[in-house]
Amino acid sequence: MELARILLVEDDPTIGDGLRQALRAQDYAVAWAESGTEALRVAATEPLDLVLLDLRLPDMDGVEVCRRLRAGHPALTIVMLTARSEEIDVVLGLDAGADDYLTKPFRLAELLARVRAHVRRLALGDRRLLVGDLELDPGARRAWLKGDELALRPKEFDLLALLMSEGGRVLTRERIMAEVWDAHWFGSTKTLDMHIAALRRRLGEVDGRPSRITTLRGVGYRLEDEPT
Repeated sequence: MELARILLVEDDPTIGDGLRQALRAQDYAVAWAESGTEALRVAATEPLDLVLLDLRLPDMDGVEVCRRLRAGHPALTIVMLTARSEEIDVVLGLDAGADDYLTKPFRLAELLARVRAHVRRLALGDRRLLVGDLELDPGARRAWLKGDELALRPKEFDLLALLMSEGGRVLTRERIMAEVWDAHWFGSTKTLDMHIAALRRRLGEVDGRPSRITTLRGVGYRLEDEPT
């Protein structure tokens, strides 16, 4: 499988080197630019899937870099990294074409979870997922059980898509919260439990019937090929 290609735009050598090493440890191909000019040059000469873009750069404003990247690469995923807390900066960045943002200081686990979520969506594209008699179309945001379409709320769909994309593997509660509710969410994971219960009902798993979603206490959840 081809590695996801990430451009890290960060002028602080310590932060940049640490993030580059952490991303490479996750099996991503990483290029590192320390200025907006260098970032635009790399984007013009190398194929990229995702850009992690610091808004504070020595030669030009990160929002302008974002605007130019989006104009030249409409399909590129851009995640802003900003130490600015003012809402206007985030709004400007999103208006310039950013897909997502993280406010410094952030935990490395939050950044990696966000990157993983975006890379997973890129990898899925319009490819349909099949797990047993469950089928899901990410592009159309539709899902079927035994040929019958499921009526899913947005977060229920996102939760099912994540479980199906990792069918047979355990997903920790922390990863599900980070990827489905993203790192801007803070609070009790009871909301996850409620959505799991609702998703089970959508799949017809009530009144003690066998479940397709296995709970691993203290860890997370796993989607099975068949109810167990």
